[in-house]
Formats: sequence, structure tokens, C-alpha cells
Amino acid sequence: MDYRLSELNKGQCGTIIKNSSKGIIRRRLLDMGIVKGVDFKVLRKAPFGDPLELQINGFFLSLRKKEAENIFVSLKESK
Repeated sequence: MDYRLSELNKGQCGTIIKNSSKGIIRRRLLDMGIVKGVDFKVLRKAPFGDPLELQINGFFLSLRKKEAENIFVSLKESK
């Protein structure tokens, strides 16, 4: 089952399956490594889900809820 990245909670792991962002935001996310097939883990989530901190490709990345809503992911079992 596919989820929006913004729906995930702290500790959940997954794989990016689609980035439906548009324009400069899409370009920025691609430059930061938000591409199809990349694994990540949600490290922190602020109250109301904004921002969201991920560990992806060996670095830490914080995204706004609005940005995370356009990223679709599949879940993996947390370790």
C-alpha cells in the first residue's frame, strides 16, 4: 500500500516511489536525493507534522509537511 510521506510517523521506514511535486520544489527535492527507489527512515516529526526529519542516503533531511505531501512511499518493516 502506498502512503504520502507526510502520513508516516517517527521510526517508520520506507522507499520513495513517486515525487509529484512541481517546479522548483521538485528540482530541489531531486537535488537532495528524493528520487524513486531510495530508502529512508523518519527520525522526528514535529507536532502537527511540520517539519519532518528523515535519514536518507546517509544524511539528515528536514522537509515541510507541504513538501512531504507530494512524495509517495511504500512502507518497510521498521528495524
